[in-house]
Amino acid sequence: MQTIDKMIGTLHKLGDVENVSDAVKSLGKALSVIQWLFLTGQDLLDRYISDPLLKAVLAAQSGDHGLPPSQVSAFVHAGITHHYLNGGYYPKGGAYTIPRAFVRALKRAGGEIKLNASVKRIMIKDGAATGVILEDGSEITSAFVISNADPEVTFGKLIGRQYLSTKLRKKLDRVKYSVSSLSLFFAVDMDLRSAGLDSGNYWLYDHGDIDQLYRFSQSDEFLETDKFPALFLTVTTLKDPEKFKKLGVHTCEAFVFVKYDAFAKWADEQPGMRSDDYKRLKEKLADAMFKSIEKRIPGIREKVIFYNLATPLTNVHYINTTRGNIYGIEKNRKQVGPGAFSVQSEYENILLCGASTLSHGVAGVTVSGLAAAARILRCSRAELLKQNGPSLFVEPSEK
Repeated sequence: MQTIDKMIGTLHKLGDVENVSDAVKSLGKALSVIQWLFLTGQDLLDRYISDPLLKAVLAAQSGDHGLPPSQVSAFVHAGITHHYLNGGYYPKGGAYTIPRAFVRALKRAGGEIKLNASVKRIMIKDGAATGVILEDGSEITSAFVISNADPEVTFGKLIGRQYLSTKLRKKLDRVKYSVSSLSLFFAVDMDLRSAGLDSGNYWLYDHGDIDQLYRFSQSDEFLETDKFPALFLTVTTLKDPEKFKKLGVHTCEAFVFVKYDAFAKWADEQPGMRSDDYKRLKEKLADAMFKSIEKRIPGIREKVIFYNLATPLTNVHYINTTRGNIYGIEKNRKQVGPGAFSVQSEYENILLCGASTLSHGVAGVTVSGLAAAARILRCSRAELLKQNGPSLFVEPSEK
């Protein structure tokens, strides 16, 4: 408060009464926002909502950040809720159209993309990155290195803890990563719109205690259940009806949270060639997920013509995340904003982007990529978006 008094006193001496008023108003707004840095999503709901059912409804999108209301940063939960207030967007043609568009733009700009080319190490010399070494031993030199991997992969594996500052090593040692998941991808020959579904995202819960459901998903008993009490479901062919016209069947995705530890014993086995007990567990878990879905959509199981279940080990294999996490670092109060990882690393020419920096999800990681590009090009993010390309056309999926 002494600092506040000094500021107001200085303005009084200047005789600028209007600015004093403006300063007090701005300070009040800032303090009202800053308080939420230390509070949770549950604190936010409790402050403004009294009805338990409405609280559960407003907490239901917790799955989009992977933490129960009692643990997530209030900013993150409010941001997720706001993000979907007017609905979400889905790229026409499917999710792969986004990277395909990026690749086209990259090639137009003279860039090159290498597939099946894992990075083994980031080369460091005199405190700066000089490029990367690929798994096949080839080297690619560069003025900058941008990593969208999580911090443990970037710093712990690709650089090595022994080359990091004490401050960064300590941060890596205490960081918590987000949950992992079981991901069920399947196709059904069934009229899902007549069954009551539309293009939306469904968070299906047996009851309104989201915290309890989250705790159960991280327990040892979770994998023994024959049905899951919480599940996400969406139908991509209802988001993009053109996909249905092309395929003639509906494609669906379902997810439940699960902890990595239950799958760790198979981590060293070759993907696609894992033990029979791993395969049996996958079948058991897929069956439990279908039972959970059928509880809401009777008869859907017998209409399934294809399915495949991904586990935390699948996440590690395809997206190279620490312990199969799906949202980067955990979005608790200590790990958002200043507590997250900056786009600018402690190495001047190593930049980060992705779910462990500014935010997660398609929108969040896109912004982090823009931030990294803007830093290299020494321009604003807004300037990067002035490309004079074709206008985006948004059409409703519900016609």
